[in-house]
Amino acid sequence: MIRVEQISENIWCIKAWLLIPLRVWIVREEDGVTLVDAGMPFMTKRIMAFIKQLNAGPLKRILLTHGHSDHVGAVKKITEAESVPVYAHRIEIPYMEGQELYPRRKKLEANVQPGVAQSLPEDAEGNVAPIGGLQPYLTPGHSPGHVVYYHEKDGVLLAGDLFTSKRGRLHRPMPMFTADMAQALKSSLIVRQLRPRHLEVCHGKPIQNPAGQLDDYLKEVSTSFSIPSSVWQS
Repeated sequence: MIRVEQISENIWCIKAWLLIPLRVWIVREEDGVTLVDAGMPFMTKRIMAFIKQLNAGPLKRILLTHGHSDHVGAVKKITEAESVPVYAHRIEIPYMEGQELYPRRKKLEANVQPGVAQSLPEDAEGNVAPIGGLQPYLTPGHSPGHVVYYHEKDGVLLAGDLFTSKRGRLHRPMPMFTADMAQALKSSLIVRQLRPRHLEVCHGKPIQNPAGQLDDYLKEVSTSFSIPSSVWQS
């Protein structure tokens, strides 16, 4: 079952279920639409059909939070049908192309064909520049080049696998798939910086006003994984 849900004025979620929930996002832009993450291959037709149904213009770009297989599955078929750029953080690209081994993995993962993805643009200081109506932020931990995307106008943070959720609360990313939980914990502070109204995660239900939950989240995760507070307070 694949369903579509409007989550703000300019953002829709396409959600599916494959053992765990999967969510990708369609963002309405001035020049068309942006797809954030690409789920699994079986979601391709529904993604493309909804973009056409939305009638907000053509697909202009695909933005990836990271390169794990459950976030890039529709990239191949979409880019074969539509000539659109695919963006990920420059740190992430060698891992998802299978040139470097993802931390804690036993074999290389060629999840995206080499040359398909290009680096998110950066300014002279190395900060990731806005793209479309979204501001990317590097949030490593779950993967080396994990990125979240903030839609300031709608107050929505598309957080990929920076968190999961449980009963409407912030919950840790899945430990068996997270390269560095301490680093992921430090990256979670982006929620305090941005204070989004609404936070979306790939695997779980959305979270309202997540900044108000952050202190409890930091305490729970740091205790569970014996992570000193100095790691995320520095």
